[in-house]
Amino acid sequence: MHTLKTNRRNWLKTSALTAGGILAAPYLGFSKNPSLPLTLDSEGNAIYSPFFKEFLPEDLREFPVYSAKLNANENPYGASPMAIEALKVSATGSNRYAWKELYQLVDKIAAFEGVAPSNVMMGPGSSDLLEKTAMVLFMNGGNVVSADPAYMSLIRVAEAAGGTWKPVPLGKDWSHDLEAMEKAIDSETKLVYICNPNNPTGTITDSEALLDFCSRVSEKVPVFIDEAYLWFLEDGAKQSMVSLVKEGKNVIVARTFSKIHGMAGLRVGYAIAREDTLNKLQKITRAGMGITHPSVFAAMAAMDDTEFVEKSRTLNTAARDYTFNSLQELGFNPVPSHTSFMIFPIDMEGREFLNKMTQQKVGVRAFEFLDQKWCRVSIGTMEEMHLFIDAINKVLV
Repeated sequence: MHTLKTNRRNWLKTSALTAGGILAAPYLGFSKNPSLPLTLDSEGNAIYSPFFKEFLPEDLREFPVYSAKLNANENPYGASPMAIEALKVSATGSNRYAWKELYQLVDKIAAFEGVAPSNVMMGPGSSDLLEKTAMVLFMNGGNVVSADPAYMSLIRVAEAAGGTWKPVPLGKDWSHDLEAMEKAIDSETKLVYICNPNNPTGTITDSEALLDFCSRVSEKVPVFIDEAYLWFLEDGAKQSMVSLVKEGKNVIVARTFSKIHGMAGLRVGYAIAREDTLNKLQKITRAGMGITHPSVFAAMAAMDDTEFVEKSRTLNTAARDYTFNSLQELGFNPVPSHTSFMIFPIDMEGREFLNKMTQQKVGVRAFEFLDQKWCRVSIGTMEEMHLFIDAINKVLV
C-alpha cells in the first residue's frame, strides 16, 4: 500500500508536466527544464530514441506568422458548417456542465461504432486519452512496446509516470514490424501501442495482418490502436480495429474529431475498449470533464455532416497527390502517405532547414531517423501546397 501511495503521489507531480501534452502540439510542451521527461542533445534538439530525434527552433516561445502553417496536421478547411452553427447556438449554455449532453454524444458514438455506450470513453482530443492511459498503466513501472518512429505522446507520458519504452524500428516498407513487436513483449510489458496510419511517417500497416496481431497479442497484453488519421482512408471503417472490442478482446481504439472533422481547437476525442478496461482508467481520471458544453454539440453535429467529411477527404487527397508529384518532379523521394501529412528526405541540417522555411513563411517539422534527415509537411489547401513547393524550390533546390 505504501508503494502504491508513493507512486500515486509521484504521478500527481509528473501529471502537471504532461497535462498539456508534451507532443500534442508542435514545440508547445518542449522546455529546457531538466525536470521534464525530454532529452535534448547539445544543440537543443529533442532525442526520442537512439534512432529518432526532432529538430527544434532556437526560440520555442516564438510563434511565427505563416502564410502556410503546415506543422501540426490541422484540417485547413475549418470545421463543418453544421458543427460551427451548433457551436454558436449552444454557446449560451457555456455556463453549464455538459453531463447530460455528453451522454447523448456517447450514445451517438456508440451507435456509429456498433458498440455499447459502456465501451466508450470521452476525452478532450485523442492525445489526452493516450496520455491518461499511460499515466494509469505505468504508475508502477513496466514497459510499452511501439514502433520507432512513432507518435510520442503516450510514450513520453509513460516514461514520465515511471515506465520505459521498447522501440521497434518500422519495417523496410514503413509498416509496423508486427513480428518483431510481438517478440519484444516480455513479462514487464503493460501495453503495445500502434498508431495506424502512423505519425510521423504517414504510412499504414495491412489491416488483416494487424487484426490478426491484435487478436492474438491482446490475450497477453492490452493493445492500444491510435486511429486518429483513419478517416482519411476511403475504406477507413473496414480497416478499423473496433471489431475486436466487440469480440471482447483487450484492445483500445482511439479516435479524434481534430483531424478529418477539423475540430482541433474544440478538443473532442474518444476511446473504445472493454468496459473493465475503461473502468480502470476512469477510477483515476474523468476524461470527459475536459470537454466543453459547446464542443459536445459541435461534435454531434459534425457526425451528421457526412458531406463535409467526404469533402475534407477529397480535397486532402488532391492536395496530397499534387505535393507528392511535385516533390518527385523536383528530385525528392517522398514516402507515399495515407494521411493528411507527408515525409520526404532532405539534405540540410534540420534547424537550418526550419529557419529557412520560416523565412519563406512556411511552417513544417524536421526529424532525423534511419540516419537521414526528413521534412514532415502537413497537407493544407492547394494554395498552401503551392506556397510550400515554391519554398522548397528556394530552400532546397
